[in-house]
Amino acid sequence: MIGAGPPDLAAETPRRVTVLGATGSIGRATLDLIAAAPEGSFDVQALVANGNAAALAEAARRVRAKRAVVADERALPELRDALAGTGIDTAAGADAVVEAATMPADWTMAGIVGAAGLAPTLAAVAQGGIVAIANKECLVCAGAALMARARAAGTTLLPVDSEHNAIFQAIACGGASGIESIVLTASGGPFWGWSLEAMRVASPAQAVAHPVWRMGAKISIDSATMMNKGLEIIEAAHLFGLPDDRIDVLVHRQALVHGLVYYGDRSVVATLAPPDMHTPIAHTLAWPRRMALPLPRLDLAAAGALTFERPDVERFPALRLARAALRAGGTAPAVLNAANEVAVRLFLDGRIGFLSIAALIEAVLDRVATTSAEDLDAVLAADAEARRVAEEETRSFA
Repeated sequence: MIGAGPPDLAAETPRRVTVLGATGSIGRATLDLIAAAPEGSFDVQALVANGNAAALAEAARRVRAKRAVVADERALPELRDALAGTGIDTAAGADAVVEAATMPADWTMAGIVGAAGLAPTLAAVAQGGIVAIANKECLVCAGAALMARARAAGTTLLPVDSEHNAIFQAIACGGASGIESIVLTASGGPFWGWSLEAMRVASPAQAVAHPVWRMGAKISIDSATMMNKGLEIIEAAHLFGLPDDRIDVLVHRQALVHGLVYYGDRSVVATLAPPDMHTPIAHTLAWPRRMALPLPRLDLAAAGALTFERPDVERFPALRLARAALRAGGTAPAVLNAANEVAVRLFLDGRIGFLSIAALIEAVLDRVATTSAEDLDAVLAADAEARRVAEEETRSFA
């Protein structure tokens, strides 16, 4: 557990929940679980989305939310029309998103993707309760500030990423003392085993064709470059208070073992689950209890052999870049993240090649100076500068 202790469930039924990023893949999965739960289990305070008014209105009706908010103010008229007569409050704009994040809630899903999720997630953490962290950027870009804010507010942070959730569960079983190291597993993405020559000419369609997980384009590209694992190393350092040399990565193609914890007595505690994001979401949504899911039971006999390999940092330099940014500290991880977002977009648009993603990120890290990341303004300034430099450097990789 990260933060305060388990809540008194008897005193908080139904559990009041807010979902930030309600129309994304994590948000939709969260709402599926809420809608399928027994009547009276959850009381939805607010749903927040970027600009998909139709999908947000449908979701708000389905779970009977009290408020629906779109970040894009242009989508507000459509949202109002769609929810007319329902009694559901509507609002729009960045301030409205942050206000929704601060509504009293026992549990908040922080699932807004990208730098746009920084302010609302920090606001949710400051108001207390349980915050389920699915936004990588918050911990990567502003991890120190977020953890400090959680400690000050007595907020419990529960990781939603399957790997960090697995580590969290393993530590709950094995204990927090005597930990030597943790291992985040990686599927290896679609290009594991490919030569550098083949990767050089890989297309966006090939890069998003993940062999196991079904994810959005950006996350799929991060898996292909293994930047997702680099970002997860930074997240784990903040969540579990470990230096990067005690956070290992192993490629596990079957994607059934999601995380392992090594102890000094030479025991290893691992968490296994089917590769389905409903499982870690459900773990945080019901925590400290468990909720049953209508998913196939993991059949290890049918799965056969479980294999593990060390990642090749020559072909996947994103891992090296992420560790370097973590060691540099300050705004370096924010620069890494911003440069990666730009590079992935450029690759998807066909403006740079696959191997140029990591090369562009490294060029940006070399050019943008690292400063303190004590407040959100510093992080956002570093983010903006990294994006500007990345666009400027693009000419060298086109």
